[in-house]
Amino acid sequence: MNDKYQDSIVAVRGIEVGHAQNDIALTGCTVILCRKGAVAGVDVRGSAPGTRETDLLDPINLVEKVHAIVLAGGSAFGLDAAGGAMRYLEEHKVGFNTGVARVPIVPAAILYDLNLGDKNVRPDAEMGYQACLNASADRVVEGNVGAGSGASVGKLFGNMLAMKSGVGSASIDIGNGIIVGAIAALNAWGDVIEAGKIIAGLRSGRVGPLRVGSREYFADTLKMMRTLAGRNVMRLATKANTVIGAVATNAALTKVEATKVAQMAHDGLARAIRPAHTMLDGDTIFALSTGNKQSDVTTIGSFAAEAMARAIIHAAQMSAPAGGLPGLKT
Repeated sequence: MNDKYQDSIVAVRGIEVGHAQNDIALTGCTVILCRKGAVAGVDVRGSAPGTRETDLLDPINLVEKVHAIVLAGGSAFGLDAAGGAMRYLEEHKVGFNTGVARVPIVPAAILYDLNLGDKNVRPDAEMGYQACLNASADRVVEGNVGAGSGASVGKLFGNMLAMKSGVGSASIDIGNGIIVGAIAALNAWGDVIEAGKIIAGLRSGRVGPLRVGSREYFADTLKMMRTLAGRNVMRLATKANTVIGAVATNAALTKVEATKVAQMAHDGLARAIRPAHTMLDGDTIFALSTGNKQSDVTTIGSFAAEAMARAIIHAAQMSAPAGGLPGLKT
C-alpha cells in the first residue's frame, strides 16, 4: 500500500476526505466524498442519535448510492453542514438523476460538542462546503480536526475529568486487492481501550507527577459507575456524547450487505470503547462500497470492525490538549 494512503480510509479507491473547523470555537465537520457514488448502509446503535437521510439507506428504499457522508459537531445544528456538501456536489454535477435535476444524496450524523469551546458557533452549510473544497485522497489528517475539533471522552463527571479526543482513520489490506477502511469522530461517554487497557477517558483527578495515560491517571468509568458518587451523577448524566463514523471498502456490496457491514463495524466500536452504545451516546456508523472486488460480507464486516477499532484508537492517540482538556498527543 502506498505510504500516501497507508492506514487511512482513503486507501479505498473512490473515497476522499476533507475537514473544516473553527479552531477557536472548537467545532467542525468532516466530509467523506464518493463522487461516483457508493452503495451505502447505516446502523445506529446509540440511544441519543442525531442524523439526516438515514431512512433512505434502508434496504427496502429506492436510492442505492450516496455521494457523500457528513460527520459534524454542533449537535442537531450541525446537520446544516450537509447542505453545503449538497451545494458543492450539485455544482460539480454529482447526484441522483431525477430526470429534472441531479440531487446529491448526503446522509449525515452529528455529535454534541456545545459544552467545549463556543456553544454559539456551529458547523453550517459554508463549513460543509469548505470541507468539500478541502477533500482529497491524501492520507486523512487526524486529531483535533473536522468533526473531532470539540470531541472528548470519559464524561461521567462532564468535562471536569474528561480528556480531549478527535478524528481517527485506519485501513486494512485483507488480500486479493481488497481494502477495508474506517474513519471515526470520537466523542464517547466511556473510556478508550487498547489491548485491554484504558488509554484515554475518565481521569482519576489525582494530583502529583502522574504521566498522562498512565494506569493511575484513569478512574475507570465502569468502576466509578459502581460507586455512590457514580450512581448519583448518573441521574444527571447528559446525552452529550456519540461516536460517528464510516467504514468503506472496494469490495462489491449490495445495499443489504452494506447495512450488515455497518452493523458488524459496531463490534469494533464496542472493542475500543467501554461502555459503548449507552443511553447517553448516539453511536452511528455508515458503510460504503465503491468497487467491484469479489468477497463475502462476513469477511468485509469482520475487518470493518477491526478498522473501526483502530480508527477510534488513532482518534485518541492523535488528539492534542484543547479547551482545558488534556490529550495524548503532545
